[in-house]
Amino acid sequence: MSSPNEPAPPPVPFTAEEYRARMARAAESAGAAGLAGVVVAPGPDLVHLTGYRPVSTERLTLLVLRPGEEPVLVVPTLEAPDAAAATGAPALALRDWTDGTDPYAVTAPLLGDRGRFAVSDNAWAMHLLGLQRALPSTTYTALTEALPMLRAVKDTAELERLAAAGAAADATYEEILKVRFSGRREADVAADLAALLQHFGHSQVDFTVVGSGPNGANPHHEAGTRTIERGDMVVLDFGGLKHGYGSDTSRTVHVGEPTAEEQRVHDIVREAQQAGCAAVRPGVACQEIDRAARAVITESGYGERFIHRTGHGIGVTTHEPPYMIEGEEQPLVPGMCFSVEPGIYLPGRFGVRIEDIVTVTEDGGRRLNTTARELAIVE
Repeated sequence: MSSPNEPAPPPVPFTAEEYRARMARAAESAGAAGLAGVVVAPGPDLVHLTGYRPVSTERLTLLVLRPGEEPVLVVPTLEAPDAAAATGAPALALRDWTDGTDPYAVTAPLLGDRGRFAVSDNAWAMHLLGLQRALPSTTYTALTEALPMLRAVKDTAELERLAAAGAAADATYEEILKVRFSGRREADVAADLAALLQHFGHSQVDFTVVGSGPNGANPHHEAGTRTIERGDMVVLDFGGLKHGYGSDTSRTVHVGEPTAEEQRVHDIVREAQQAGCAAVRPGVACQEIDRAARAVITESGYGERFIHRTGHGIGVTTHEPPYMIEGEEQPLVPGMCFSVEPGIYLPGRFGVRIEDIVTVTEDGGRRLNTTARELAIVE
């Protein structure tokens, strides 16, 4: 087996049969939810269901899935050859339209004259409005609201890709500990993180948060021109896509020796993160992961300084359902993958966050990130 520091062979591609099964499950799920079908625009849902990733333009591309019907992909004529070459294309019927004609007239017969459809969240408003004009008796609802579990449960091949992405992020963290932090700008360290993610196989870098000193109290701080100083706590949060699946991990390091307070806050977050991970098992509601982590921080007196949810799903995007937050009663299912990332943020001073991706197993949970969670000392 290759180590994370060595190039690993790419995974075996998904097959047309696997994409056909995904589309069939989506159509069946829509019917079970009382929907007439699902309409999917270019984006992560289309990639997940068909393997097709078209260029982003204003021209209409739309996958139509209906219970008991064959899936159909509507595409611009000039893009039809690329669509026909997609891995999932053998499971699809293609309907093309040419510039100057009405794409909604081509799409309308595929939906019928009435019914309620789930539409992917990133569909362009102009296309949704066009469908509504062509089919005034149809109505639409957001796909993540209607079918939040569509991409939530991963199969074995998807879990392998997520594990590989997590291992690459871990290798990135191990390497970043070797660089010098003090005297350098946050943006310089962020550039190092991006380069390392790519070195370890990421085709896409989505974020490289480097929050030093008071900037660490902003969970989504964008690395800037601040010079990292000795005595700074530094929040590192980075991830992206490898082989089409996401990584996302956070660790907090300290430049030089920490104060007793800084060490204590870090220890509280580490305990909270452990509690959240330990709560993962099939049948437990998503909100229980948030409750387990949040209870540790609240009991330590920092409850008001934990200002975000405990976690989010991950797959073909780095943020997707399910969400580990109070009020989310969706039970955990083996194959779900999500982050567990509690934090404490002290405005004007420093912040701490620790994050792992966890997958639900048959009897508990397994972390896909395995680097040390203790407070690392860097130079």
